Amino acid sequence: MGTIALEGMEFHAFHGCFAEEQMTGNTFFVDIYFDADTEAAENSDNLSDTINYAEIYELIKAAMAIKSNLLEHVGKRIIEAIKNRFSQIEGIELKISKMNPPIGGKVNNVSVILTDFED
Repeated sequence: MGTIALEGMEFHAFHGCFAEEQMTGNTFFVDIYFDADTEAAENSDNLSDTINYAEIYELIKAAMAIKSNLLEHVGKRIIEAIKNRFSQIEGIELKISKMNPPIGGKVNNVSVILTDFED
């Protein structure tokens, strides 16, 4: 078993409850950690024996391009897309951060962390 991580993915996207957020957008960072059986790849050194993280990135990029009011909704969309494509993933932890959120004070970012693990 191993954990594969993609950290610090940066996107300009249009998520938020305020009209201005959905028009001008904001900067978002996404981190994802997923658990899978990595033994075959450890032994073979062959990309076909593991999860191609370039494909994970493309799934996240596509999901981030769809407007949502809530980060929770974006996160669920990302997790479902990844689980539908890669059935061998046994657990996912996803963090989405919105930079400089419009909450009436100075805040670097707000984040939502979602987890999905097989029983």
